[in-house]
Amino acid sequence: MKYQGCVAGRDTQISIDKEGVHLGTLFLDYADVANLRPINHRVFIDTRAGESIEISMLGFSYDGFWEELTRCFGARSLEALFVEEAQLMLCEGEYTLPGDSGRSLIALYADSVCILPQNCHAVRIPLCFTKDINLDGYTITITMLSGVQYTVSKMGYDTKPFYERMVNAAAKVKQTREKLLEKATLSAPFTHKGLFRTAQSEMFWNAAITPSACALELFTGDDAATYLYRFEEPADLFFLKLQEATEAMGLHREIIYLPEEKIAANPLYRMAVARSEAVRFLRARSDGRLIHNAAHAERLKEYLDK
Repeated sequence: MKYQGCVAGRDTQISIDKEGVHLGTLFLDYADVANLRPINHRVFIDTRAGESIEISMLGFSYDGFWEELTRCFGARSLEALFVEEAQLMLCEGEYTLPGDSGRSLIALYADSVCILPQNCHAVRIPLCFTKDINLDGYTITITMLSGVQYTVSKMGYDTKPFYERMVNAAAKVKQTREKLLEKATLSAPFTHKGLFRTAQSEMFWNAAITPSACALELFTGDDAATYLYRFEEPADLFFLKLQEATEAMGLHREIIYLPEEKIAANPLYRMAVARSEAVRFLRARSDGRLIHNAAHAERLKEYLDK
């Protein structure tokens, strides 16, 4: 929809699409947005470059503009977090996550909870790696196997149904993943195995981990690829984070090894790097790939023996 408003003191035609906002001749991609703020029938868009764009004089279109802007921004954030599963429930409430808190849309999916604030701190919480989900009054605390905690609260009458559905979804996805993992094969030199998203039931990975290196073999149907990682943290901590990261990434592997200039040129990838700790974790430790040819086994052994 097109809107007529005032941007930086000038009458401007404004339109919103799934990738960003058109402000006259200026296009602002959601990847470059740090925060959206409604103040006294004006909308402020704070950019990641430190600029603040004021949109005013929207008149009776203000509510519709704000609803469309936040809806499209949230949908693009979900895309950047690689959320592809069916949504089970959507609420509005308060949240606390590492480094941020506020009020937000909170969505439950078959395998995750997504917190979607009007800033660049959207997060996807995988239910298969939850250690505990606790309800205390109107506050739900989600504790991960890694020890990280998230809270969602003040969702009113939606609190208990949201909690119950989340607990059921977590139990179901854990049970499904356990059964699927039993079917996944494991062969030397690999010692660990895991899955991507639970819905991708035929896709799995094997990992070989030394005190400072990891080779991750991805099996996707008839294809296989080997990704290499170097790390400095304890191997057991690395493996815990690796499991979470591979689940978060699903089959979106290209973003792991692309150089910075190509990430910068791809708005969705820039948005994914900004929002996803999993993307940043894998990119920071990426040490290349091994081509599957006659020398693959020998090169793999050499890498793990370093």
